[in-house]
Amino acid sequence: MRAVLDANVLISALLSPTGVPAALLRRWLDGEFELIVSSLLLAELKRALAYPKLPSRVTEEEAKAFPDLLQRARPSPAILRIPARHPGDDYLPALARSVAAMLVSGDADLEDLRDIPIESPRGFLMRLDKQRPQE
Repeated sequence: MRAVLDANVLISALLSPTGVPAALLRRWLDGEFELIVSSLLLAELKRALAYPKLPSRVTEEEAKAFPDLLQRARPSPAILRIPARHPGDDYLPALARSVAAMLVSGDADLEDLRDIPIESPRGFLMRLDKQRPQE
């Protein structure tokens, strides 16, 4: 299974290591799904990690290392943009569509894109749980 985690989900994984987004990141690192990234997503993440509010919660080392970690994900091909309510998010549905991936986001502005599979972080984690082999 392939998934695009939006920048807010990725940042939440850093801010709350015991939360659902962090669990998703661990599941990716364990090989349970293929994470798809793009240069636009990584650029948005780097910009967000530089916001003045975050340095009190994310160290400079973490802010630099996190995008490097995500470089291990599968890079996307060049993509077109799909109009979204928030113009800054228009690359996310296009990215997901270009590689037949699930878009994982808690952003209500993306929920109206009916032709692209979108899950909340918790919903995607539950989907992964259902696919785990029973022990």
